[in-house]
Amino acid sequence: MATKEAILAAVDEHGVRFVDLWFTDITGMVKSVTVPTSKLPEVLDDGSHFDGSSIEGFARVAESDMVLVPDLDTFTILPWDPHDERTACLICTVHTLQGDPFIGDPRNVLMRALKQAAEMGFAYNTGVELEFFLFRGENGQGFTPRLPQDEASYFDMSTDMSQSIRRQMLATLAQMNIGVDSTHHEIGSGQHEIDFRYDEALAQADKILMARVALKAVARRHNLHCTFMPRPDENLPGSGMHTHQSLHDLNTGQNVFADSSDQYGLSEVARYFLAGQLAHARAMCAVLAPLVNSYKRLGTSFEAPVNVTWAHINRAALIRVPHISAGKEAHTRLELRCPDPSANPYLASAVMLMAGLDGIRQQMPLPDPLEETLVRQERTRLRQLEVLPTSLGEALDALSQDDVILSALGAYVSDRYIAAKRQEFDAYNQQVTPWELERYLLRY
Repeated sequence: MATKEAILAAVDEHGVRFVDLWFTDITGMVKSVTVPTSKLPEVLDDGSHFDGSSIEGFARVAESDMVLVPDLDTFTILPWDPHDERTACLICTVHTLQGDPFIGDPRNVLMRALKQAAEMGFAYNTGVELEFFLFRGENGQGFTPRLPQDEASYFDMSTDMSQSIRRQMLATLAQMNIGVDSTHHEIGSGQHEIDFRYDEALAQADKILMARVALKAVARRHNLHCTFMPRPDENLPGSGMHTHQSLHDLNTGQNVFADSSDQYGLSEVARYFLAGQLAHARAMCAVLAPLVNSYKRLGTSFEAPVNVTWAHINRAALIRVPHISAGKEAHTRLELRCPDPSANPYLASAVMLMAGLDGIRQQMPLPDPLEETLVRQERTRLRQLEVLPTSLGEALDALSQDDVILSALGAYVSDRYIAAKRQEFDAYNQQVTPWELERYLLRY
């Protein structure tokens, strides 16, 4: 646990001049208030007041004054700022002036879900595979048209520049104490993946938030644009944020998903949790795949699921159960494959957890898995499978009808989230696209 004294000592040692107080709106956009380090002792003791009236999903004007309360464990010196502007950041939760956690703050939404898991005796851990694209500018024209930074593909060594940039990204994350297991080139030109070390869900969400800022900063140093847009080009695959998950005994730390006697290595608790996520999958999509563009990835891109099924090996399945070697049962986990990197990491973790906990509470029966060998054989069964939503509008309809996922978000956040996303979807539907003009203008 970090302390006020340790943070102030680090500020002096490294010559930090400013501290950014980070939080997110309901859509996951990072917001920041910057304070000079002379103000930091007061902020660490009492928080920092700010006006939340214009923040997406935050308070009405009558409730606009709020307090940013920093989480001392998130103190991080940002490696990319020049020495004379050395800056650190602290991730904050949002509170009311009365000292209560603000119900519209996404970080508080996840903390509330984790508290419910703790009341059931569980800790929730996650590991994230973050995919993204790097695009280069050309002749001062910015980043459109989209020009991938390289022409490499899956696990290719790619160009020296690509290798160097990924190493710089890892070095930057290491300086920020963000643990990474590995990185590699993904299947698309200019597409990359970083796999983050397994961690407690709140810490993992914090690190994903910081990493998205850090990766963009590294890319900018090379005149590149790093994008977490789910599918930035119809000729390229989509980017996902596959999330590995497990529950652990709060007292012993033991992985309660593991059971070596089961065919798939899953305990009863794990099977209930898996069934809960399948049952609420369509509603979760509105949070895990939150953009109009997300549905250009799901079901139409490589490694993007469409069927609400589970399996050991099936690229079309929503949830994969990775094979675990004998003696490695502590690593038993479920890999959810529909999230994409545009999702708010706090809301995403909250709805995933609450869907699984509902499966445990209701002792939901788990349907049979659907492996790839069966996909080729059972076309009739395949046609009967539930599928993920095909548009943001369909996902919002599913969310509006799912009390468990609405409850996970809370009435305040869910109402504002749905309203914001409906507005986004309506605006998209009203546009006239180049595809429509090319197809219809001269024909009709």
